Amino acid sequence: MDVSFVVVIRGRVQGVGFRAWTEVAALELGLEGWVRNRRDGSVEALLAGPEEIVLTMIGRCYRGPSGARVETVDQREAGSADLALRRPGDLFSVLPSC
Repeated sequence: MDVSFVVVIRGRVQGVGFRAWTEVAALELGLEGWVRNRRDGSVEALLAGPEEIVLTMIGRCYRGPSGARVETVDQREAGSADLALRRPGDLFSVLPSC
């Protein structure tokens, strides 16, 4: 069954390549979605695909790239409007900060 979740990752997650890492990892797993920095210093991502694979990616977000220091990962179910934020034609987009 396919699912979609929005995750917000907090800690030392900006300036360490977290967005690029998320994009590469998600595409390697065959997920759709997007990732962006938030003004509060967190990183937000939408992850969509088969439930087991999405949950695997969420688990990886607790570690992130080598320079990251993740403190918390919050998640909520996403709607179709959330997925529509990605760039047309992209499977996974790196979006501007919000």
